[in-house]
Amino acid sequence: MIPIAPLISINKESNLPVYRQIAVSIILAVRNGTLTANAPLPGSRELAKDLGVHRKTVVAAYEELSAQEWITVVPRKRITVSDRIPELEPASWKPDDVREGYQRPFGLPFRTIFEATNGETGAAVPELVIDDGHPDIRLSPIDPLLKTYRAYTTRRYAVKSANVGSAQGTHLLREEMVKYLSESRGLHISMDNILVTHGAQMSIYLSAQLLLGAGANVIVGKPGYPVANMAFGVTGANILEVEVDENGIDTEAIGRICQKKKIAAVYVIPHHHYPTTVTLSVERRMKLLELSRQYNFTIIEDDYDFEYHYNSAPYLPLASAGHHGNVIYIGSFSKILGPSIRIGFMIAPKNFVEQCAALRMIIDVGNDSYMQNALAGLMMEGELSRHLKRARKIYHQRRDFLDGLMHQKLGRFLDYTLPSGGMAIWVRLHPAFPVTALEHSRQLHIKGMYAPENAFRFGFASMNEEELENAVDGIYSILAGL
Repeated sequence: MIPIAPLISINKESNLPVYRQIAVSIILAVRNGTLTANAPLPGSRELAKDLGVHRKTVVAAYEELSAQEWITVVPRKRITVSDRIPELEPASWKPDDVREGYQRPFGLPFRTIFEATNGETGAAVPELVIDDGHPDIRLSPIDPLLKTYRAYTTRRYAVKSANVGSAQGTHLLREEMVKYLSESRGLHISMDNILVTHGAQMSIYLSAQLLLGAGANVIVGKPGYPVANMAFGVTGANILEVEVDENGIDTEAIGRICQKKKIAAVYVIPHHHYPTTVTLSVERRMKLLELSRQYNFTIIEDDYDFEYHYNSAPYLPLASAGHHGNVIYIGSFSKILGPSIRIGFMIAPKNFVEQCAALRMIIDVGNDSYMQNALAGLMMEGELSRHLKRARKIYHQRRDFLDGLMHQKLGRFLDYTLPSGGMAIWVRLHPAFPVTALEHSRQLHIKGMYAPENAFRFGFASMNEEELENAVDGIYSILAGL
């Protein structure tokens, strides 16, 4: 048996709980090939004695590793590294047309991004709206955020220095993010690796513009995030779709494509894939990292709602592994604070971040430095972590409440798998009940609807129990009438 204790690093001054530090150390040892599939691990008593910690701490670490499929535990017999871990190497003018200029279509050549539809743009929005996974703005710490914002705007020095050296984001916010991302995601970064953006979509767009071009190949999941696909498509790149199943994007299929074509990038949503909410398995995470090294492509990791997990702690990001700088990690505070507060971020090597910042300046000269510093203030005061703790508890309750409602009232119409986290449930209707029947309802509006899969995303986080019950009743009344 390989001695395990020397592989584990414990920092008693860290904000990360000791059991998580133990779990992270073992995960990193597996990722770098020190611990291989089926390698035996010591019992909890033995490891606790070697590390000088309480046995319950090691038990909690092993429970976390087991929940995330890194290890296999046979009670009273053995604990081993999972056997699924792959082996790693150490128009003409008409006289009768008197319309004003802006009532006419633009008649000169211009680029078309998408085909417009003839929907009713002025139609009233129903009171009952099921979004595709937004936070509840009523729970958001808006008051302390705005209080801090106002404080910055009344300080003379803060006003003068608001936009000095903030092309990548304010110094204060990036400084706090280094600590926040290290403690929450295990990312070893500096401020030079951070670009603060107006939401995750801007990070996706900037990455696409620098990585892709006409004829380049980018792999995405199917079904996938359509707005990201649009960002890739406008570069002229070829979008290659790979099926997503219950374990996430099919990495074996990615490997087969790599054998035939040069791949520039793979776009992956590792936690709660959009739209299906599945989580990328440990085995596939490691396979994707290995493929990236073997075939020299970039992984664009969109971890948009990392903070929301209910049954266990989230998997460490791909970006926390030894990836040699070829992972572009993207996240968002908009999923914490509210969709209208546009603060996202990109984590990448310094030279890539610098070029993204330069490109961003062409289309977006200024930053909202006051808001960024206000967010940094929430982080420093602990308000952000307190809010996340409250929100996770409430969203967990809402997920389970919706689960009970759908089992009780909608079971004969649909199927779904309850996700371990996130803010939405992927719902598939039975073939006899077309999802398009919900699309034309005047009673409710569903934002995340996918007709080819006969499915929709039920965003539960932004709705309280009464609203969830009304939404389920509205769906029931439509489907029962078919």
